[in-house]
Amino acid sequence: MNDLSAPLGIAIPKASRRRWPIAMIFVAAVSLVVMVAVIWAVMVDDPLGGQPVASARIDRDAARTGGNAVSVVGVRSGSGEDLDAADDIAAAAPPGTAEDDGDDMIAAVDQPGSGAALPTAADARAMPLRALDELVEEGRFGQLPKIGADGTRPLDAYARPVPPIVGASPKIAIIIGGIGLSQSGTQEALRQLPAEVTLAFAPYGNSLDLWQGRARQDGHELLLQLPLEPFDYPDNDPGPHTLLTTLAPEQNSERLDWLMSRLGAYVGVMNYMGARFTADPAAVEPMLRTLKDRGLLYFDDGSSSRSRTLEIGRRLSTPVAGADLVVDALPSDADIDARLAQLEQLARTRGLAVGYASALPVSVRRIAEWTRGLENRGITLVPVTATLAAR
Repeated sequence: MNDLSAPLGIAIPKASRRRWPIAMIFVAAVSLVVMVAVIWAVMVDDPLGGQPVASARIDRDAARTGGNAVSVVGVRSGSGEDLDAADDIAAAAPPGTAEDDGDDMIAAVDQPGSGAALPTAADARAMPLRALDELVEEGRFGQLPKIGADGTRPLDAYARPVPPIVGASPKIAIIIGGIGLSQSGTQEALRQLPAEVTLAFAPYGNSLDLWQGRARQDGHELLLQLPLEPFDYPDNDPGPHTLLTTLAPEQNSERLDWLMSRLGAYVGVMNYMGARFTADPAAVEPMLRTLKDRGLLYFDDGSSSRSRTLEIGRRLSTPVAGADLVVDALPSDADIDARLAQLEQLARTRGLAVGYASALPVSVRRIAEWTRGLENRGITLVPVTATLAAR
């Protein structure tokens, strides 16, 4: 029936057209996007938010001749899954690149929130993931660091570059010890701490190769902790292969070789305990001579006022550095924050301050939070090797 065939006086109902309000459609679309984002955040374990990680190979010959020294050899998603196994770290470099020939390098990439600009191809410097073949030799218990034929020290080869723009600004170095002992604690330290923080590995941890690779990939400098004799030894025992004042130099040398073979791409060593050992020049001097001959630095955590390591190290021309204070001597939020404020004051007064802390959850959390605003307060965070030139 239409208007022509319908009886007079009977109106034909018009077909209604349903109209969707534009505002309702917009709200529905936004809700869908938010729901997808929430589901992704809950279901995907990716603390970096999928941030890509790029591996770059450094051509030393090209660098010397002024050519293009940096080439990308692999890009990784940054998700937790591809970093949970050592095989995944090795898989970061495709066949025929740096990983295959042992010359596995990355350009230093700053952690999110560190406040530092990413390095460009012009100023990036090689940061080996593992020990370089030319800087190791076979020892009694495994590979030992050595100075290369061209005079390159492990201290130089594995150092994190400090941008020249840092200049004369106040600087602070933070060293975190006990890395590698706790799997969860180590993972949290790597997740939270910026790349400028130096990580000290205990020699007794499991999966040290894996954690070393992850730490180097994030741009950290590494130290190896040496168990040294405390005053109350053996009631307080730092662990197997502890260097003792009662042992002959040859015996301590053998123990030192075992300890140094536990890690690869590290710039030096530091004490774990050791108040008695570091107070004895006859025990300290052979150790520091060995470290100098192998191109490593020695870091003193500042826990013992009797330590002679810095004094003897300077006399022997061994690269040495020391902590001005222990940040978490009292491991509470308030005490750690107070010590960090004290570090800032020292840095402004002297130009440089160095702090040491253990990888306790409270220490890592407070230090990570503190570093986020450090640059805005006019202070630069630097690795431990930067303290050698500043003193």
